[in-house]
Amino acid sequence: PALLAALPGGIPTAIHEQNAVLGRVNRLIAGRVNAIAISYPRVARLKPGWAEKTHLVGNPVREEILAIREQDFPPLDENGIFRILVTGGSQGASVLSRVVPDGLGLLPLNFRRRLQVTQQCRQEDIESVRKRYGELGIPCDLATYLPDLPARLSWSHLVIARAGASTIAELTAAGRPAILIPLPSATDDHQSANVAEMVEAGGARAIAESSFTPVELAKQMQKLGLDPAALANAAKRARGCGRPEAARDLADLVESLAPAAIPPDPVQLRPAYA
Repeated sequence: PALLAALPGGIPTAIHEQNAVLGRVNRLIAGRVNAIAISYPRVARLKPGWAEKTHLVGNPVREEILAIREQDFPPLDENGIFRILVTGGSQGASVLSRVVPDGLGLLPLNFRRRLQVTQQCRQEDIESVRKRYGELGIPCDLATYLPDLPARLSWSHLVIARAGASTIAELTAAGRPAILIPLPSATDDHQSANVAEMVEAGGARAIAESSFTPVELAKQMQKLGLDPAALANAAKRARGCGRPEAARDLADLVESLAPAAIPPDPVQLRPAYA
């Protein structure tokens, strides 16, 4: 409503698209605004005629996540603890709860014994997931909400997650490799588009939900996790996709649209005492 109200008055306007597919509302208004801020080098449904007013800025992330970017990737050797963070949000946690424990259970015994899992689960899934990890002998820390997510991300070697824009922005800002499972019901299948840059760079692997089985997860886990040097390289490539200056760049773009400040007329004051 505020943007629509600004247009008739000639007030400069801008929109920001967080996903790799221009959203429906943004498509409706994109032709009328002064600037379009995007978060990926390739954004579907962005018309060529809008190129001159389109600016790649990325998705802003929390300072706590940006701090991880300055830290070294957690040390890992062939016999050390391998920390996995599993997070899927309210819409995505159930399928991860069904597949991830069994997938990790298919890993070679010497690899499985090294695992330490932190996983976000729905309340109704927690006890069954805890029981399954117990049967597999895999240490786990389960919760419906992770208030200390930045700290957990900082010491994780691999993340298994959905492919929402905020998740990918945080993974790439922090520099953490991932196995990503796009949410198939996402509007315009935008999560499948979101993963493309990170996958092409070598910082992540993507598994369509229709193919997300314990066997496939175990296969991808071994490709990423059995070679510490390869995993560290994947982390570096994930970090290369990050846009840590997104908040500043977006603010600069908005400020650049504002008309030059006009100094107010001087205030005429009456003497305090006549």
